[in-house]
Amino acid sequence: MARSKLKAAATANEAASSGYVLDAQVGFLMRIATQRHTSIFTANMIDGLTQTQFAALAKLYETGPSSQNQLGRLIYLDAATIKGVVDRLSVRGFVTALSDPKDRRRRAVTLTDEGRRVTEAAQKVATRITAQTLAPLSPTEQRMIAALLKKLS
Repeated sequence: MARSKLKAAATANEAASSGYVLDAQVGFLMRIATQRHTSIFTANMIDGLTQTQFAALAKLYETGPSSQNQLGRLIYLDAATIKGVVDRLSVRGFVTALSDPKDRRRRAVTLTDEGRRVTEAAQKVATRITAQTLAPLSPTEQRMIAALLKKLS
């Protein structure tokens, strides 16, 4: 056991001397912050909505009917992923596909009345989730991290 502690200490010293310390890397820190937020989201979100399902509902609520591909682009999901999200939301009765008035060959995904009700309730919960995620930060830091993350995206 003492030998493994010595080896771990030596490895830590090598990492420190090389200048690369995992705990100081932005990607690692962002992953940890994302895990924390995901845990808070999962514990609090209503109706068993996932983060991607909530994003799809919230964006449809914000923008109105959208083609499936456009919805995927708006929330940064690939075509296969958004199809699965829309299919699951459709089975739950939260969205439906209507003929797109601009292009009859396409179908526009839109919120159902139930989807609108769930989205409105979920948005209230999401506001609390955001507040809980950012609680360790001062109001100035909260605004700053949002601005910095927007610059990275």
